[in-house]
Amino acid sequence: MPVAAIEVEALSALRDADAPHALIDVREAWELEICALPGAVHIPMSEIPARIGEIDAQRPIIVMCHHGVRSMTVARYLESNGVEPVLNLTGGIAAWAERLDPTMDRY
Repeated sequence: MPVAAIEVEALSALRDADAPHALIDVREAWELEICALPGAVHIPMSEIPARIGEIDAQRPIIVMCHHGVRSMTVARYLESNGVEPVLNLTGGIAAWAERLDPTMDRY
């Protein structure tokens, strides 16, 4: 069963409305040095199993990466370990930069 997804525009609306959610960025530290979304919690993909207890499952969890592939894997892992609800950010930060913030550095 596929993980639910959220588009960057919907995430932007959630952030603008201060709606409850947690944004988990699973990219590597060097990637965040290039571009990042304020307020995202950085947990690299390789550290998710050891740090799953840090994820606040009291609100929707949105997982993001560069293009949405790694975050989909992490979202599936979280769901399989009882973390819900989990949404994958479709297109990742690349889609955010392309559609919402053309001034954002890209890689």
